[in-house]
Amino acid sequence: MEYSAIFVKDYTLVDDQSPLLHQATKDEVGKAMKRDHLIEINETNDQDQLGLHANTKPCTIFKVNVGLRKSNPDAYTPMLISIGPYHYKNPELGSMEKYKLLYRRRFLQRKAGLDEESCISEIEKMKYEVLNCYDNIEDLDIDIISKFSEIIFLDGCFVVEFIREYRGMIPEGEDRIINNNYMINLACRDLLLLENQLPFFVLTKLHYMTKEVDEMPFAKLVKDTFSKLPEMDPASYFAYYLESHAENITHLLEVVHMNPHPSYWYPHPFKKCGNKNTQTWQANMPNATELCEAGVRFSKVGNIYSDLGDSTTLFDIKFKNGHMKIPCFEVDDYTEIPFSYSDLGDSTALFDIKFENGQMKIPCFEVNDYTETLFRNLVAYEQQSCDVHPKCFSDFAAFMDYLIDSDKDVSLLRRKGIISNQLGEDNEVANIFNKIGQGIIFSTDFYYKDLCRAAIQHSEKPWNRIMANLRSNYFHSPWAGASTVAAIILLLLTATQTVLSFISLFK
Repeated sequence: MEYSAIFVKDYTLVDDQSPLLHQATKDEVGKAMKRDHLIEINETNDQDQLGLHANTKPCTIFKVNVGLRKSNPDAYTPMLISIGPYHYKNPELGSMEKYKLLYRRRFLQRKAGLDEESCISEIEKMKYEVLNCYDNIEDLDIDIISKFSEIIFLDGCFVVEFIREYRGMIPEGEDRIINNNYMINLACRDLLLLENQLPFFVLTKLHYMTKEVDEMPFAKLVKDTFSKLPEMDPASYFAYYLESHAENITHLLEVVHMNPHPSYWYPHPFKKCGNKNTQTWQANMPNATELCEAGVRFSKVGNIYSDLGDSTTLFDIKFKNGHMKIPCFEVDDYTEIPFSYSDLGDSTALFDIKFENGQMKIPCFEVNDYTETLFRNLVAYEQQSCDVHPKCFSDFAAFMDYLIDSDKDVSLLRRKGIISNQLGEDNEVANIFNKIGQGIIFSTDFYYKDLCRAAIQHSEKPWNRIMANLRSNYFHSPWAGASTVAAIILLLLTATQTVLSFISLFK
């Protein structure tokens, strides 16, 4: 379709000196041309289909705002591959287009009679629903809008086939298209960026079009591929609930976002609810070192899973080289009760931090090269989504920012087994959490405010600080404790002997 007539009618000048309305700048002309292009699309199709601004559903895929982006813009920018319209024009990512074409060819070969034209036709049917998932569509280039369905189809083929390949679902006789570990890690990183998402219903549609009879649901494939945060119970209720409510998922990043939520959130992970305590949080909590000096004891909870898709379950017993490996398990009063989903509601997740009797228990987690990027994008998703509650990652990032001020705090938590530092220097971990907290807007239902208040009250009691000082200076090791006890006994014996000597003088 030719659109040149639309562009000319409002911006043609009568002569060089007399503009029809005003002398429009180049940017103004460009934006107006985009708006007119969208209007023309809307007029040549059903007026209600596009509904870019009238749509009642909120956008789900955003450009990250300046407040969150400014401390580390690279954390929101793809390093290897562009997915969707936002980074389509990035010339630095052009080398991956050949890989997209290879994955598209594999996708079309999975099912006899499937061709590119029919697939794009299916995407075209939901084009306007897809467009409405993105924010500021009017800012996109005209050529992106004109070939939007082709872009979405090509990128969708890459995402679906890359995930299948990652899980080992490669057609017989074929090799991996991407077999370089460095590229695989970068691709996984880029697929979890907020600005690099495709609507989940597009991906599930493409998956269904080429799905084998015995192939697992796409939501489960995604969870097994991208669930990299430490959830203390790998076989959680969430896995079951995710598969049966895939229609509620907005994009890949949300799958990771939903996975390690607080235990109280189960068994309804899709229920958007917050803490009922609405009292505003204002006080600042002391850092880990200060809390330790005030008598707070730190301890870790759980274990670290590097990839939940390959996590060890109860039944993964192995025997190799004379060594039998058996997953640990607990036997209690309820062990004989048959397994049920409700039992999993008590499993510990990343956010289940507790403070009881002067002891702060924190689930252990790993900090590696991709931790900051993943955390930042999860926080950005929470901060810019109007219907995501509770905002667990934002609250966790803020809490860790309270707890960590310097490398001394990181060192303390590392020695306690809470943080596994894969970056090398403790100050690098401190910088990550100090910067992630910048730009976060606190809600009234800050998840850790009661815990913070309890820790502050504990640290303000003089007796707790005195006892902590005694433990630190005189009982920091078994030998130091034994020496202190021996010195006290010797002092008491000396004092007793002195008293007895005085008494004998008066007899």
